[in-house]
Amino acid sequence: MEFKVLCVGDVVGNPGMERVRRSLRYLKRKTGADFVIVNGENAAVVGMTPQQGEDILDAGADCITMGNHTWGKREIVTYLDDCPQIIRPANYAPQVPGRGWAEFDTRAGTVAVVDLIGRCNMDYGPDNPFLLIDKVLKEITAKIILVEIHAEATSEKLAMGWMLDGRVSAVWGTHTHVPTADARILPKGTGYVTDLGMTGPRDSILGIRPELSIAKFRGDLTERYRWAEGPTKMEAVLFSIDSATGKCLSAERVDLTD
Repeated sequence: MEFKVLCVGDVVGNPGMERVRRSLRYLKRKTGADFVIVNGENAAVVGMTPQQGEDILDAGADCITMGNHTWGKREIVTYLDDCPQIIRPANYAPQVPGRGWAEFDTRAGTVAVVDLIGRCNMDYGPDNPFLLIDKVLKEITAKIILVEIHAEATSEKLAMGWMLDGRVSAVWGTHTHVPTADARILPKGTGYVTDLGMTGPRDSILGIRPELSIAKFRGDLTERYRWAEGPTKMEAVLFSIDSATGKCLSAERVDLTD
């Protein structure tokens, strides 16, 4: 059986949330996706509120992944423990709230989703994701295993994809908010893309008003980042997976834009 997984790039601010509410179920129907994963760590620009998490799930997501802004909204702490559909990077310190991977019952049987965070140019000091994933995979018996790596460096994401080739069904990157054109099947059957992109303002710099980012790079006195207004986009990749083998059959971009 072919099992389709829709992975949606980082949701940014109110425009991104509005796009999720408006378009996620449509894209799910259009692609025939059986399972939907959305990165929500920028839903409040820095972090995600519990209400935003509920809204993303209500809009059609089956799982929400987080990243370096997991703790941006303090009220998320209890929510991470209470909501099994939200996962934060597995290689954070073991005493922090939430879970780093989860298993879901689907029409294709049990599906496991693992969230990782990279270490290159990140503000936090997480455990080595390349060592941690080996430990996690020993605990997973699901045939279909999906891995997100929230990382800055393309080389780090690529290295994770190649290391896990043939061991998991798909690996994708998030965090940079810029979609990459390298959706493919690696030699041993793992679907891969370096970055999904983002969901939010189309005419922006990573979802933020361009003039604010420009001022920062010029060295001007800066102000609080605010999301851009205007048209929006939803950037995503659809992985089609053979439920019998766990191998990826295809990986393709399925972006929407105003």
